[in-house]
Amino acid sequence: MYAIIENGSKQYRVSEGDVIRVEKLGANVGDSVDFKVLMLADENGVKAGADVASAKVTATVQAQDKFKKVIVFKYKAKKNERKKQGHRQPFTQVQIDKITL
Repeated sequence: MYAIIENGSKQYRVSEGDVIRVEKLGANVGDSVDFKVLMLADENGVKAGADVASAKVTATVQAQDKFKKVIVFKYKAKKNERKKQGHRQPFTQVQIDKITL
């Protein structure tokens, strides 16, 4: 059984027990969070739309962290114009506990 969930305008395919990294959530480590279900698939087939309006995915927050640094380097040739920046995107790591219909 798996579900397609939505968080931060991104969609994730999850099953029970999966550990995923999603956009940063305003929750503390150990808190339980619910995600909106877009589609649900099990041995009986695929359900979507109004069929999964009451479905939810419950997950536990495991960590609040940042991804590896990405270097952004901009320059203009022959103009001695250089700009170096780094960026670390924050994320929340969650473990999927239960998928309910």
